[in-house]
Amino acid sequence: MTITGEIDLYTAPGLQSEFARLLQESPTTYVVLDLSKVEFCDSTGMNVLLAALKRLRERGGTMELAAPRPAVRKILQVTGLDSVFTVHEAVPDESLSAEPQG
Repeated sequence: MTITGEIDLYTAPGLQSEFARLLQESPTTYVVLDLSKVEFCDSTGMNVLLAALKRLRERGGTMELAAPRPAVRKILQVTGLDSVFTVHEAVPDESLSAEPQG
C-alpha cells in the first residue's frame, strides 16, 4: 500500500477510512506501507498508523513501514515508533498487501 503527500490533521481521516475499508473488506493480516512519497507525518498521522497496526495485531497480523523519507524517519525515531514498527530502508519485493512468503 503506497501513501503519498502528507499525513496530518487534515489528511489522516481519509487514511483512517482507507485502512478501515481494507481491513473490513479483506482478511489481510500483513501490510507493508510504502512511505517513500510521504513528505511529512504529524502525531495525528502516527496515531492512524498505530491504530491500523493495533487492528492488524488483533487479527494476528502486522504492518511494516518501508522507505520513509528522512523527515518521516526522524519522527519515527524521536517518538520511539521505529521500535514499534519494523522499518525497511526500501520497499520489500513481495506483494505490498499479501501474506508474507515462507
